[in-house]
Amino acid sequence: MPKMQANQMRPGHVIEHEGERWTILKSQINTPGKGAAVIQVEMRNLRTGAKKDERWRTVDTVERLITEEKEYDYLFSTGDILTLMDKESFEQIEVPADLCGEAKQFLQEGMVLTVDLVEGEPVAVHLPATVVLEVTQADPVVKGQTAASSYKPAVLSNGVRIMVPPFVESGDRVVVRTEDATYVERAKG
Repeated sequence: MPKMQANQMRPGHVIEHEGERWTILKSQINTPGKGAAVIQVEMRNLRTGAKKDERWRTVDTVERLITEEKEYDYLFSTGDILTLMDKESFEQIEVPADLCGEAKQFLQEGMVLTVDLVEGEPVAVHLPATVVLEVTQADPVVKGQTAASSYKPAVLSNGVRIMVPPFVESGDRVVVRTEDATYVERAKG
């Protein structure tokens, strides 16, 4: 199994730790005033589904498992379970919605998802980098605001709140980055 430095861990990576397989949900490097930097990681046990927070020094090494990518069509959700269909065999699989991380709020029926598999077991689900959604509510622009600081709150058709430029109004369709729920541009066409 290949080793990697702990500071290279990213959401979606799969590691072996204490004899178990874990998928990384969140990672953050903390640099205290004194001492070595540490990486704080939230991860989920692939067998039990249990979540755990763990810390490593950034110079530590971890065992990274090799993942295979496969495309699936997103069909529907039942509670916290997503039903996906293999684009080649048309076989359906069910995976926990948590495998999408924070991006799960942008799931749309028919969306093509990339699933990371370790020995055939789904360990992470990746949405397309961006989605197009309609703005259902946008605050009015406050006169006198400078252009640099004038992003305003808006609500998307899926209920997610984001910050948008002042020219975006209710009814506009916008492109949103799924990774961090940020505005990219007004949708074309």
